[in-house]
Amino acid sequence: MTDISEQEKGSEQLPPFSEQLAQQLGGVRGLIESGIPVVVFVLGNVLFGYLKVPSALNWAIGCAVASALVIAAYRLWRKQTVRHAVNGLVGIAIGAYLAWKTGDAKAFYLPGIITNVVYGVVLLGSVLVGKPIIGYVWAVVANGGKQDWSARMELVRTFRWVTCFWAALFLVKGGIQYALWASEAASATALGIARLGLGYPPWVLGLAVTAWAVRRAGRPVNPATA
Repeated sequence: MTDISEQEKGSEQLPPFSEQLAQQLGGVRGLIESGIPVVVFVLGNVLFGYLKVPSALNWAIGCAVASALVIAAYRLWRKQTVRHAVNGLVGIAIGAYLAWKTGDAKAFYLPGIITNVVYGVVLLGSVLVGKPIIGYVWAVVANGGKQDWSARMELVRTFRWVTCFWAALFLVKGGIQYALWASEAASATALGIARLGLGYPPWVLGLAVTAWAVRRAGRPVNPATA
């Protein structure tokens, strides 16, 4: 009875997982805001280039950085956390600096490509050493910080393959963008569109799969079907 009640309690905690993890990432609004500077850069680079504006790349960089600053300032004015806005601003600033330094708009996306690959490698490494990161993330955002999942083999196995799933998402995202970045035939606009397309959908997919998998693993066993 105790085991079943604990499992039922864990199962009840599982539905908020995707919401709580999204909250850690800045919520839906935070995810949207993080993509705005990229959209601004892509549109600015295309528009200024089409209009043959002198230093079109620099103008596009300036607009992207300015949009990130506006978002951070608005958050600050509303007395909301600027942690996610600042994180996004740092990423934009690094990409903007590389694009400005090299004179190549593609360089703007290089930090994001590297970040995806690093995330993927770290996630796979955590599985190899027997410490699947997604298990610890779930414990923090949906299990009150308790690490009791590590004593349940069903959850351990689930977090192993879910962590591998997230690693694959990041590596595929990084791989596709790197191929475009390295290709002379692909334009910076194509890379920007790929960045946008590989932004929100994989996150939504990862959250959905994680919530489903952990909830399924946490369901109590029905004696009639055991």
